Amino acid sequence: MIDVVALRRDLHAHPELAFAEKRTTDLIVGQLRALGLRPRVLPAGTGAVCDIGPGDGPLVALRADIDALPITDLKTVPYRSTVDGTCHGCGHDAHTAILLAAAGELARADLPGRIRLIFQPAEETLPGGALSVIASGALEGVTRIFALHCDPRLETGQVGALVGPITAACDQVEVVLSGPGGHTARPHLTVDLVYALGQLITELPGLLSRRVDPRAALSLVWGAVEAGRASNAIPASGQVRGTLRAFDRESWGGAEPLVRELVDEIVSASGARAETSYLRGVPPVVNDAAAVRVQRDAIVSGLGPAALAETVQSMGGEDFAWYLDSVPGAMARLGVRIPGGAPFDLHQGTFDIDERALDVGVRYTVALAQTALAHA
Repeated sequence: MIDVVALRRDLHAHPELAFAEKRTTDLIVGQLRALGLRPRVLPAGTGAVCDIGPGDGPLVALRADIDALPITDLKTVPYRSTVDGTCHGCGHDAHTAILLAAAGELARADLPGRIRLIFQPAEETLPGGALSVIASGALEGVTRIFALHCDPRLETGQVGALVGPITAACDQVEVVLSGPGGHTARPHLTVDLVYALGQLITELPGLLSRRVDPRAALSLVWGAVEAGRASNAIPASGQVRGTLRAFDRESWGGAEPLVRELVDEIVSASGARAETSYLRGVPPVVNDAAAVRVQRDAIVSGLGPAALAETVQSMGGEDFAWYLDSVPGAMARLGVRIPGGAPFDLHQGTFDIDERALDVGVRYTVALAQTALAHA
């Protein structure tokens, strides 16, 4: 029997970044082989796929992401990250440990079909490691796919399910402005680049909200701006970077040309030159209604009716969306907050979980696999 807490702590102490998850992959493969299973490492060299159950019957996939974030672990716990500047600040260590522990239970069960375990690398990159998994053929024959993600807004013991968009599409936008530079005493003789950046920063998000249906929930938020160093010198270049997010797939599809058009319109009056870099990220995760019914049945059967929680849409991005382009499925949210405890958030060096949530996740995942096969 796999000790899910010890396994998660080991993973947390040894985080690895996208497509560099060598130790993590070795640990996953070793655990699966110890269960008598036959995992295969993905062509990217990290991540693994493994089937459980007889060859006939339906095939349902369960996906866990395995990579960490390039942030410093700020916790003072025995399992604190041993890798400088790298931390499991999003719960992928918990996802991996839960799926491995569930594999231990499923390997002993009499299944009416197959469960495909997908341990996916590089979720934290754009456009995401899911694309390499799909390209490897991991979805061949799969009828449904499911994932579970830690949610510090939900208390331990709860699992949240939602039909429709549960996460947003996410792209990266970078605009570099350039001009001749000059003295701040004579802005009329040059291009006031900082002023042009200011216009771009304020006007582009506002114009987007007027050019796209508000129901798409399209949002552009800047995260970084850089220009100049001296207070009395107008710089010759500057840049701004941010993320664009949307729940509506059609609006997401048309966002790039619209952003490029509006950048040129806004900047043209200043005389600055604009170069826009637009990185397409991930589409929204849109949960299939039938798959969510399977999730809810599994929550109730595996944990009891009180565990079933409603959850809300998140503007965060998730490359699980790419799987749903090929196979119907759904993502659920696992409550990891100590009941009554202070709220916290993902992608922070202080992120941690109530470890009692790990057993909840295992019991739900086992019930989900059995329920999904029964409903296939």
